[in-house]
Amino acid sequence: MITFIPLYAFTRKVPVYESFVEGAKDGFGTAIAIIPHLVGMLVAISVFRASGALDFLMGFISPALRGLGVPPEVLPLGLLRPLTGTGSLAYTTDLIRVHGPDSLIGMIASTIQGSTDTTLYVLTVYFGAVGVRNGRYALKVGLFSDVVGFVAAIAVCLLLFG
Repeated sequence: MITFIPLYAFTRKVPVYESFVEGAKDGFGTAIAIIPHLVGMLVAISVFRASGALDFLMGFISPALRGLGVPPEVLPLGLLRPLTGTGSLAYTTDLIRVHGPDSLIGMIASTIQGSTDTTLYVLTVYFGAVGVRNGRYALKVGLFSDVVGFVAAIAVCLLLFG
């Protein structure tokens, strides 16, 4: 790929370096446009965690999860993953550090991390940067996909390792 693209562009007489620089200029403008959306998302996540809402939700749902054989420690990951990739990765890293990479919790956390996406982050930052105003269908499909990925990750790990 590294050699094919410049060679292909050369045969088409495309100014490769100039095209790259022009794209980099556009990328810089996009990065600047993303900053307000990114700050808003990070503030919302911080407020959710600092307000105690996450702890309240954990206390409410933990008994039901234990009854199903699901470690309740993975629930915050399911809530964080659609919001923030970095926050969910930090939480996954902490779970693996505390419980170990070969534990059921470590395997479920790793599988959730790999099978879900940062839906709200993507919609907020990228849709906001390009000016998409009506993303409700994308939100529904993205969050549904995250729930399916979360449940499937738990089910597969319980089936294979539980």
